[in-house]
Amino acid sequence: MVFVGLGLCDERGLSLRGLEVLKEVDEVFAEFYTSLMPSLSLQRLEQLLGKAISVVSRRVLEEEGGGEILDAAREGRAAFLVPGDPLIATTHVDLRVRAERMGIKTWVVHGASVVSAVVGLSGLQNYKFGRSVTVPLRDGEFVSETPYEVILENRARGLHTLCFLDVKAEEERYMSVKEGVQALLEVEKKRGKDVATLESLVVGVARAGSDDAVVKAGYVRDIVGYEFGGPPHSLVFPGKLHFMEAEALVVLAGAPEKGVRRWAE
Repeated sequence: MVFVGLGLCDERGLSLRGLEVLKEVDEVFAEFYTSLMPSLSLQRLEQLLGKAISVVSRRVLEEEGGGEILDAAREGRAAFLVPGDPLIATTHVDLRVRAERMGIKTWVVHGASVVSAVVGLSGLQNYKFGRSVTVPLRDGEFVSETPYEVILENRARGLHTLCFLDVKAEEERYMSVKEGVQALLEVEKKRGKDVATLESLVVGVARAGSDDAVVKAGYVRDIVGYEFGGPPHSLVFPGKLHFMEAEALVVLAGAPEKGVRRWAE
């Protein structure tokens, strides 16, 4: 059983190795509920592979343990397609572990991940990122404080925080940079640790990996009103900046030069 990453934007993000592997398997499964590939066409992807793709729901994987996929893998050669990289950010380690315990050999064909894409687009340095976190969509009046805590912990160590903004593709709900920032501002009112204020430096990224990707750095008070366009969106709260990171945010992301200097080492 092979896990294949589809990349970030459309079917063209599939690697040549991934394409070769998929043409050799007997059955192909895919999930699209954990992330949004804004320009993906299932029809074009099926034409590229020369075979049908069975799209599975969250229920099949989370409630039924991926039984349908595992059954196919026991009987023949099966592939599981996942947006991004199969085991980074959008993680399906549980399914892989279950397969191995059943005696099904597994391997991975990696794809571009939003993790590396956001780092590359922003010009920030990968080794200076701390723990990442998801900012969840609101459930009624409840606003999770976990993202705030993670940013606070990372900042104490001078590290950047990558915030994945929640996606509920089956409900067509995608958190925007504005919504993510507003959620953190609400927690700031309660906690008061100066983690997410109107004067905080943030970086918003939209549609990483696509031809119309948007990267914008600035103060929260400016970013909250910036038009990033369609989803998916990501958010970065920088920690201490190396001078080259500061330069990159100004040149590549339009950050205010004077403001960035406050975070530079």
